[in-house]
Amino acid sequence: MVLKNFRVHRLLIVAFGILCSASCSPLIFADPLSSYDGYKLKPDFAYGIHRRQKLDIYEPLIEENKEIIIMFIYGGSWRSGERSNYRFIAQQFVSQGYTTIVPDYRLYPEIQFPAFVDDIAKAIVWTHRRYEQKNNPPKIILIGHSAGAHIVALLALDNRYLKRAGASTKIISGWISLAGPHAFNPLKTASTKPIFNNFAPTIEQTKPTTFARSDAPPGLLLHGKNDKVVYAKNSVLLANAIKNERGHITLKNIAGVGHIEILLSITGNKLFDTGVKQEIFKFIKNLH
Repeated sequence: MVLKNFRVHRLLIVAFGILCSASCSPLIFADPLSSYDGYKLKPDFAYGIHRRQKLDIYEPLIEENKEIIIMFIYGGSWRSGERSNYRFIAQQFVSQGYTTIVPDYRLYPEIQFPAFVDDIAKAIVWTHRRYEQKNNPPKIILIGHSAGAHIVALLALDNRYLKRAGASTKIISGWISLAGPHAFNPLKTASTKPIFNNFAPTIEQTKPTTFARSDAPPGLLLHGKNDKVVYAKNSVLLANAIKNERGHITLKNIAGVGHIEILLSITGNKLFDTGVKQEIFKFIKNLH
């Protein structure tokens, strides 16, 4: 049985790789790995006027933890992504009683950096205002994968984005990064250069490492040691920068895990269980 599961695991990973190389979404495999129950979906809320400035809300059917709101920001190299593909992520959090929000954001080539960061800042402020109760503000926890992790880190560390949206990083209670490109120079990669070349003279402003500070919300950096898309040193460098400023950060490098696997591990399926899901929920519970 162990050998059979290993072979299935390998087959799925190969299939993911083929789909990614063909510019198709590998997430068609992820959806069947989680159940379809335990939540009520409220789709298509507009947090802005652009067609992609919309979000979906997943509300738990079990007893709700009203203090915590999870917002998941997907990746896609700042070029692609659809919130409807991430039901399998949201389901894992609503199953624990957490209302979970998945927003879309504008993408290249329609926009360049930092428009997608500003979009998520608006989504956070919209969420905060929706769930704010008198003398009891919600605890919003941001979780991002890949390009989404880059967006999350910038929002947690650089207060300018939320300030432009009408708030501050104080409305973020914590943030979690999965395989984030936090220290890379986008001008040195052909696919990302046009997305960021409007900031060529000040490219350090695009890097979360630039904004490490002591008073930022606490963060958790999770990165697969086998990640060949975004190297694990990105999270190491950000963790070191934050620690040097005496900020609150935890780094976990996960052995035997690649760029897609770290996201799949949230599904709870035993084939992809790497301890990532457990680390995430432990971090959230420690913020209560």
